[in-house]
Amino acid sequence: MGTIVRDGVRLAYDDRGTGEPAFVFVHGWTCDRSFFAPQAEHLAKRHRVVSLDLRGHGESDKPEGPYSIAAYADDISYLIDQLGLGRAVAVGHSLGGNIVLQLAATHPDRVAAIVMVDPAPFVYSPELRAGFEATAVAIEAGIREPQRQFITNYLFLPTSDPMLVERVCQVMTRAQSHVAAAALRGCLAFDGPAVAAQCGVPALHLASASHGIHRISCRSGFRTSSTVGR
Repeated sequence: MGTIVRDGVRLAYDDRGTGEPAFVFVHGWTCDRSFFAPQAEHLAKRHRVVSLDLRGHGESDKPEGPYSIAAYADDISYLIDQLGLGRAVAVGHSLGGNIVLQLAATHPDRVAAIVMVDPAPFVYSPELRAGFEATAVAIEAGIREPQRQFITNYLFLPTSDPMLVERVCQVMTRAQSHVAAAALRGCLAFDGPAVAAQCGVPALHLASASHGIHRISCRSGFRTSSTVGR
């Protein structure tokens, strides 16, 4: 494990492999860098691969305060620069998908392409927004059951391995309350359509749905889309 400090916050990461372009893996809300371990191990056979713990997560520092998408993207831009990765391919899951989109929009000199794997919503209905805000309030009060229900009901299939579901629940509900609530609110504040309009690098958007996997690919912004069944 390596560490790097930005603005007084220590960020933990793994750095392995050689070869260009480098890949940077960005995990989701209340997860950690281990969630991308199989992909990192595979790609490290031919590429340099960096997997980091976002601030507030895993082995990185967990300061009080807001946890915005933009701040996460700034952290990753700094990491890419300090490690000399050049223009990397940034791969993000869930919250991480939104972060790599922000990274591409505001730090295009650090990014060759992005992959968003089941990113968090770019637009929230009033009902969904209210539900997530209620979850954040519950987490701040030390009540994790709404978070656990969200994980088990919406992040997995009925056929998912129960042991895997429980293991993920344990990791995600261990995140410190102030981080989990603030990061969720940072996600709610993210203006996905506006940020996507600024994206000028190749992008791939993979999102599961009940009727298929939606793929959005672009050379400059989000222009073409296709759907393939499971």
